[in-house]
Amino acid sequence: MRILLTNDDGVHSAGLRALAEVASRHGEPIICAPDRERSACGHGMTLREPLRMRQVETASGVPAFEVNGLPVDCVNLALHELLPNGCDLVIAGINNGPNLGWDSTYSGTVGGALEGSVNRIRSLAISVAIYVEDAPAHFETAATWLENAWDWLTTAPLPDYTVLNINVPSIAWTELRGTRSTRMGTRTYEDRVEKRQDPWGRNYFWQGGVVITGNEEPGTDVTAVSEGFVSVTPIRMDWTDHASLVSLERHIAAFARESRVG
Repeated sequence: MRILLTNDDGVHSAGLRALAEVASRHGEPIICAPDRERSACGHGMTLREPLRMRQVETASGVPAFEVNGLPVDCVNLALHELLPNGCDLVIAGINNGPNLGWDSTYSGTVGGALEGSVNRIRSLAISVAIYVEDAPAHFETAATWLENAWDWLTTAPLPDYTVLNINVPSIAWTELRGTRSTRMGTRTYEDRVEKRQDPWGRNYFWQGGVVITGNEEPGTDVTAVSEGFVSVTPIRMDWTDHASLVSLERHIAAFARESRVG
């Protein structure tokens, strides 16, 4: 099995090393990842700057290449230059922090997996859900879970252009309560933009904010992880709200009739 590994934390991240160790036991992995952290870049890609790729040595011992771009760039370059005959699996991670609910749309890790699905390759994104600043990241828990779940993750029926977004609570392996299939939950923030001044009195801004609690709806990834379960959420490239199409078509038809009368 040919396996492409990427992330948005950088080619030398501890999470990617843990992922590579698991992948090495199940196939022939190759790493193509950003040369530095690229968090919150979503499904973005580089269009107006040249991309450069070079081979590097990493602690995992897996063949590794770094790119001065985003996770999507890494997947595309790898499939073009390193794996011209394609691969069987794309895994993005193990991300240092949660990619839950609506935050998944910002995630470069999820973006890398989505790019794998664009190329009709089975793709997974896996993250460690750390909530407290400077708390230990239990990458070993995510790696052990992935090792145990490998067979069904790589064989379960999965529609084209759909990826599995996996979030593992950052707790000890023995504390995990199980695994849940989930839908995307809600993640909203307060004080999202903070305005500051530099020593010369010029304004600048930091984005971030504090997650608003109380959004734990049953059946969501947010709730599952908060209760100590691994969440596995299928997400699709097609963002169409199909339930709204019928009513939208009625409004368009009504507008067209009124316009002709007018």
